Amino acid sequence: MPPTASPTKVSDARRRSSARPGKVGLRDADATRQAILMAATEEFASSGLAGARVDRIAERATINKRMLYYYFGNKESLFLAVLEKAYRDIRDAERVLELPQSDPVDAIRKLVAFTWNYHLSHPEFLRLLNSENLRKAQLLKKSREIRAIHSPFVDMIDGVLQRGRQAGVFRAGVDPVQLYISIAALSCFYLSNRFTLSTIFGRDLLGAREQAERLGHMTDVVLGYLIRD
Repeated sequence: MPPTASPTKVSDARRRSSARPGKVGLRDADATRQAILMAATEEFASSGLAGARVDRIAERATINKRMLYYYFGNKESLFLAVLEKAYRDIRDAERVLELPQSDPVDAIRKLVAFTWNYHLSHPEFLRLLNSENLRKAQLLKKSREIRAIHSPFVDMIDGVLQRGRQAGVFRAGVDPVQLYISIAALSCFYLSNRFTLSTIFGRDLLGAREQAERLGHMTDVVLGYLIRD
């Protein structure tokens, strides 16, 4: 009669099995990683890096905490992975705009509207960026892919500007990076400070009318700067 494994050894084996992919397929491993990233995004966005708890992330993702450490190493590495995913997501979404195929003025209108609506519908994105800026981008500086994520985007904006100049519509000498920072700032400051600004000016800055007015104002400001007299 074969010896029976002790309950302790069986339990240890199960824990080791749940702490690594083992024989699970690549699809399952990818699904686990995505579940962790989604849960971590929620936790980091609500609590910041310092306040976030690995136990809560594992619970949100419905996985063993050891799986989180297996895939991402530690909380800081997970936060960096969340940041990289957040940037990839917005850059991927911008490709759908097909700016290189659009009339230059229409392309800028699309970009301004997209940026405003994306920030509006993804408040977690702004909270993650605010958290990393408080840390002076200490983790983001370690990223091996962040610049590669953004280089095609900058080239795409520069292409729109070049086509606009060639058509005699846009002014010369516009830096695509500075332009995008200005576009993002027009929505980021408004949304990040909406509670204090609404109180100061006695207006609901997230009301439907105010949102429409804000987008119109942003578009007028950006095109007013770009379009030649």
